[in-house]
Amino acid sequence: MRVRRGRLLLGESGRAPAAALLAGCVIIVVVLGLLFKGQTQADRFDNAVDSPFITFFAGHKQLLLWLAAPGTLVPAVVISVAIALWCLFAGRLNGAVLALAAVPIATGLDDGLLKHVFSRTYLGGLSFPSGHTSSVVALTAILALLLFVPPQQTSTRAARVALLCVCFVAVAVVVVAVMALEWHYFTDTVAGAAVGVGTVCALALTLDLAWPSPGARGQPQDVVASAARHSNGRLP
Repeated sequence: MRVRRGRLLLGESGRAPAAALLAGCVIIVVVLGLLFKGQTQADRFDNAVDSPFITFFAGHKQLLLWLAAPGTLVPAVVISVAIALWCLFAGRLNGAVLALAAVPIATGLDDGLLKHVFSRTYLGGLSFPSGHTSSVVALTAILALLLFVPPQQTSTRAARVALLCVCFVAVAVVVVAVMALEWHYFTDTVAGAAVGVGTVCALALTLDLAWPSPGARGQPQDVVASAARHSNGRLP
């Protein structure tokens, strides 16, 4: 297995949308954080969204714990490592770095910084943003970036779309579970999703700018090789 840095994660055309998405995620987290800073109970909006799920799943805590599992530490780490190994096998070292770094950074921002800055609580525990949501959304964003940023093989499109749909279902399940368990308000999960997406965008931008692909400087290797063949093996 030959490990290369790999092609750019975003490419030149993907940097501006990723930067805009990152800015939007920052705005969402900051605005919601300021709105709910120091809050100790649900407002009218969160109560309207959360209450039906709490009522519907009452008495099914064990089921909810299983549903929330994809956003917990061990499954998130296992999936991150699996994505990183796939990237290494495909010769995309930058993708492996992204996969291994995104979830720890996103949850570190949640638990180590943002929850303490905004101090929103649910039944006495810090809740804003939702770390479970950040984890599962970050994993989904990683796969979306790796599987859909061009170039991609047309023949694998159906499989790629199916995998991403599974990820979206996992996100929805985790969000419902953490609300029904009364761990997080709905707006906590919105902010958690913003942290997850924003972290992946920031890392991808950083990796593309600081760690260019081999062809970013001078001629790409395949162009050089082609020139060599056309000059009977001698470089001009």
